[in-house]
Amino acid sequence: MPGRILRVPALQKLAAAWPWWLLLIALGGVRLSKGAGFSDAYALLSRPFWPGSAQSEWLRSAQRTDNQARLVQLERDNQRLRGLLALDNAAEGMVAAPVIARESAGWWHQLELGKGSAAGIGVGDGVLAPGGLIGRVASVTPSTARVALLTDGASRLGVWVPRVQRHGLLVGLGTARPRLQFIEKDTGVRPGDLITTSPASTLLPPNLTVGVVQSVNDQLVPAPDAVVQLSAPVDAIDWVQVVTR
Repeated sequence: MPGRILRVPALQKLAAAWPWWLLLIALGGVRLSKGAGFSDAYALLSRPFWPGSAQSEWLRSAQRTDNQARLVQLERDNQRLRGLLALDNAAEGMVAAPVIARESAGWWHQLELGKGSAAGIGVGDGVLAPGGLIGRVASVTPSTARVALLTDGASRLGVWVPRVQRHGLLVGLGTARPRLQFIEKDTGVRPGDLITTSPASTLLPPNLTVGVVQSVNDQLVPAPDAVVQLSAPVDAIDWVQVVTR
């Protein structure tokens, strides 16, 4: 009897410790199998949540859309690089220059070029971008030049409407589209008319493309005016040509 009484507590302790023995055995199994069992269990439990045929088609469609977007961007980059190559192979009297700075607060007012008087650029020189005239050089240093854009609120430029052979004054408003003011009442100007520099200009080369008439206000007194869309993308320029004098 005494021996049997002593063995009961020992059995109880063994029975209480069985979860720990089970844990030790499980950890030993994980170590020996390097977690393969857990990976299989996870794969089995997560299988119902794997993408089905519909989800797979959505993924393929998203990938096709991404590829198409990349292709379009590559085409745009290719066209832009071709334009930059044409600018770099500038004709005599032209200086190709990169745009190195542009303040967001003065986006439609000015920009700064990475070449200056050392490259032959001077104050008053016309500045061209792919599409046409965008402004004139306002100040220079030996290595930089600041350009006052045609959209600047202080910009005033005499221009020409070839179709009706009329002169006008292109006035910047500090926005994307400058305004064209006339002297005569009956100009005959209409939307779609081309705007160029004046053939009589002595400050800039004549007949440079400037923009296109977007709308005309014939009711304005004493003379009509027009809204002009510049032909060069003033909001997205990284290289220009400077027409040196």
